[in-house]
Amino acid sequence: MIEYITLVSMKNITSVILISLLSSLAPVISATELSNTETPKLVIVTIDGLRWQEAFGGADEKLLNNKDFVNNVEALSDRFWHPDKQERKNRLMPFLTNEIGKNGVLIGDRNNQSTMSLTNNQHFSFPGYNEIFTGKVDDNLTSNAKVLNPNVTFLEWLNKQASFENQIAIFSGWDVFPFIYNRERSGLFINAGFEDMPSIQANPKTSQDKHTATKIQVMNQLQAEIPSPWATVRHDAFTYGFAKLYLQAMQPKVLVINLGETDDFAHNGKYDAYLDSAKQTDDYLRDLWATLQNMPAYKNNTNMIIITDHGRGNDASDWQHHASKQAVQNYMTTLSRFKDGIVGSEHIWFAAIGPDIKSQGLLTTANELTQTQFAATALALLGIEVSQYDIGAAAPLKGVMHE
Repeated sequence: MIEYITLVSMKNITSVILISLLSSLAPVISATELSNTETPKLVIVTIDGLRWQEAFGGADEKLLNNKDFVNNVEALSDRFWHPDKQERKNRLMPFLTNEIGKNGVLIGDRNNQSTMSLTNNQHFSFPGYNEIFTGKVDDNLTSNAKVLNPNVTFLEWLNKQASFENQIAIFSGWDVFPFIYNRERSGLFINAGFEDMPSIQANPKTSQDKHTATKIQVMNQLQAEIPSPWATVRHDAFTYGFAKLYLQAMQPKVLVINLGETDDFAHNGKYDAYLDSAKQTDDYLRDLWATLQNMPAYKNNTNMIIITDHGRGNDASDWQHHASKQAVQNYMTTLSRFKDGIVGSEHIWFAAIGPDIKSQGLLTTANELTQTQFAATALALLGIEVSQYDIGAAAPLKGVMHE
């Protein structure tokens, strides 16, 4: 337990250091750049395995009070528990609840007639991210192995279009993402896992803080020196920190940030750290949105969309896990005691905010919306019909965008 507390403390220290480094990196925009402010831009954030239950309800009382998952119940309750549901939500994810909840769209609160699910038959990450970024299901994807994805994501397709070539950047915590996006074939800029952030040549249309290179060097050194609890996933602080540096220096048209700590702390059975990471993730979203609004190249022309790759179980016996009935019989055999898989792990959620997004709040759904609809929605926000990418991809989400 001492080791775990130390790791969590180091994570918090890392976040503070990186925020301090990044806060002084303010982009200086030249007059020549202003002509590009009308071009639509898109920011995509994926949050691995964060349950809809916490996103829309705050801390789960039955898990919060379970000493098998929480080191100090009283301290955690002081931070995240309140008998009033709205206050619980405010304590855990205030930006999602108040900013997106009022000025954007939320989908997936199954307690309030808003439902969304993945449609792949595995209910874990590689098939989920493939579904998100292709708009289709590939039944041949049955593991999280580091195998190059045979499918072309819409990001890869965009990167082959003249107007988006070298205008897409991806930052990921998990070291399998270069395979999911097929970096070898796609040519996409991807920084993932424990990779150093390479030196970047600032966009010639911007004049950058002369210390940018030094900040990248310091972050690379911190990443190497601060241990992660996991062999294949780095702290989200580095993923977000590198992404923000790149955003400010290079100003891509499409930025993708794949965060992962919530899933890994959940697998570890650390509900306290899971809540801490959910809170930190919300703060990244707040900071990211504020950063975009303070940059002329992004203000008033950038939409931010958020989705999860899968859900999780519902109670103490299964909240740590996610897998379908098929997966526990074949790939995730350590979960074979769950004969029907992890019920509820197919349930996901979605959020969006921006000039092209309705100020809808929670979207009531007549029918189950699906993860396959994300790709077409993302393309529509860039002014592109999904059929130009793939005629077989699912249609966009209805009720999210202005008509």
